[in-house]
Amino acid sequence: MTQEDRIRVMVVDDHTVVRSGLAAFLLTYDELELVGEASSGEEAVRKCVELAPDVVLMDLIMPGMNGAEATRAIRQTCPDTKVIALTSFKEDDLMQKTLQAGAIGYLFKNVSAEELVLAIRNAREGKPTLAPEAAQALIHAVTQPQQVGFDLTEREREVLALMVKGQNNPQIAEHLVISRSTVKFHVSSILSKLGVGSRTEAVALALQHHLVT
Repeated sequence: MTQEDRIRVMVVDDHTVVRSGLAAFLLTYDELELVGEASSGEEAVRKCVELAPDVVLMDLIMPGMNGAEATRAIRQTCPDTKVIALTSFKEDDLMQKTLQAGAIGYLFKNVSAEELVLAIRNAREGKPTLAPEAAQALIHAVTQPQQVGFDLTEREREVLALMVKGQNNPQIAEHLVISRSTVKFHVSSILSKLGVGSRTEAVALALQHHLVT
């Protein structure tokens, strides 16, 4: 097998033991190559740009930028990279948000080695692999009417709440202890998800539909 044929994989998880276990697992397959690890969503996005992996194994519950947010950012900045969510959580809302963010796979951490390898192969080829619960959540999302702001992340709702209070980007950055560029990214995402062109429209929509408390 040539170097070009191998599938380049990056592992994202905030637990060192999990990353180490996945790294050891990947090393047992000649067709898989571990090209990098990340312990947070923010680091995952940065390293994806740097390393250009074929497939990312993404944990979902992490401090700061969560896995769904990181998946969306990776799909925007590295469109050739496929993301497989690998998690222990089975909440419908989380599964829906992750798949809507662009994940091509959603598997649980008790998945067998053979199933995970098959999912990685499928991901590189653009084929989805979903745990039965994730497939059901996706069907439910498609068949149920979607409310305005349904796909806003928890962080985006925090930013929107501060926008409603009249705070500008620097003030929001200071309040949430995040960078101004991160605030700008969240505001842009909020406007896009709400289908509006300005902060004023976003605030009006948030008040009209009670999107923030």
